[in-house]
Amino acid sequence: MMKNGKLYIFINGITLYRLIAAPILIILVIAGKPDVFKWLLLISFLTDAVDGFFARKYKITSAFGARIDSLADDGTILAAIVGLCVLRSQFILDEIVPVSFLFVLYAAQNILAFSKYKRTTSFHTYAAKAAAVSQAIFLLAFFFMPNPVYWLFFLMVALTSIDLLEEIILVVILPDYRINVKGLYWILTEKAGKQDTVD
Repeated sequence: MMKNGKLYIFINGITLYRLIAAPILIILVIAGKPDVFKWLLLISFLTDAVDGFFARKYKITSAFGARIDSLADDGTILAAIVGLCVLRSQFILDEIVPVSFLFVLYAAQNILAFSKYKRTTSFHTYAAKAAAVSQAIFLLAFFFMPNPVYWLFFLMVALTSIDLLEEIILVVILPDYRINVKGLYWILTEKAGKQDTVD
């Protein structure tokens, strides 16, 4: 529920900033401005943490906020991937198998969501939060350090794979669109509780 109108506007304003910043990031990296790109990417990831913190602390949620937050997250990651391709294309080629695996999972999850809900998901599960943190840490380390940190990369791949697989299962078992789902365990527990009530 919305408890404070000004805080609601502030949180969604931060999210909208990230949404607007994503195409600017892509333009910067294509235009050959890697230093500006990496610092603006850092700001985008930090503002993601800020709006998430305030939304959780004050329990300010809405379907609109959840959807634009998911779009802003995807846009920021897309901009970072473009940065990888432009600035460090050899890394992508060297790690094409895990990168392709993540792409296939991401595509499958979105295709299922669009076919079932006519929109992208905004589950914001605990697994998604863990994956997002690992993605931010790896990508920032990648752009700010001279060499890739491979253990961070493989940790990110593992956590993101778990998140995407869980989201695929959630799309399959949830008949209606929902936001802010804690995770598969909680949904199964909820379903078991309803079944016990019926019995």
